[in-house]
Amino acid sequence: MANPLPLKPIEQPQTGWMPIPTVANCPPGLEYLTQLDQVLVHQEVSLIEVLLEWEAKNKYRLKNSVGQQCYFAAEESEVCMRQMCGSSRGFTMHITDNSGAEVIRVTRPFKCWAGCCWCANADCCSYNIEIEAPVGQVIGRVRQSQSFWYNYFDVQDATGKNIFTIKGPCCVCPGPCCTCDFPFDIWTKETTPSVIGRVTKQWSGLTKELFTDATNFSVTFPIDLDVKMKAVLLGATFLIDMMFFEVDES
Repeated sequence: MANPLPLKPIEQPQTGWMPIPTVANCPPGLEYLTQLDQVLVHQEVSLIEVLLEWEAKNKYRLKNSVGQQCYFAAEESEVCMRQMCGSSRGFTMHITDNSGAEVIRVTRPFKCWAGCCWCANADCCSYNIEIEAPVGQVIGRVRQSQSFWYNYFDVQDATGKNIFTIKGPCCVCPGPCCTCDFPFDIWTKETTPSVIGRVTKQWSGLTKELFTDATNFSVTFPIDLDVKMKAVLLGATFLIDMMFFEVDES
């Protein structure tokens, strides 16, 4: 009787940290992004929020498409502001690599009257973030822009030039009753605009959506896009999450 052919082992999803690529002429810490056209942003569930309805600092794990972690993000904000201001709070998001070194910083200042898209042409009424990589060097900004139905954001480089426009859905109704994804398309600023990527809030499952405000996002962009602009688009994800999907505990 002939020996049976050896079975091909089943490929298991890769876990752990993504190996750091060796890339020349790249801002330190952004080497991961040179190899990626998709980043998964998964917010960790906070037991304090679930059990005590106490707004805690947000934490996220950023992974590649096969589940290997490339960054960790942790919010810095004041306790009173988290409890009293909720999703309107100012915050700093520290994004670190596998060695614990901070490689990207995202900052949103607190504004009392911001959030209404109808009057977002005024700076005091517009949410915005500033992205640094490395820390101390601004590489771009994302600013809520005026609109009357859809949600728009201007994505700018370090000089303030508008590079992309992010266009969100006309209606954002997160929660257990909406089992769909919410796409925020990334458009070019060319004469004939085109979609080159997307920030998508993904359905997380009934249990997670019902009992927590922890969110899952997918961020896609061209693999050959400048790594600085990839980092800016990652920063836009935290702005979108805080504006539309952070449920106030109070």
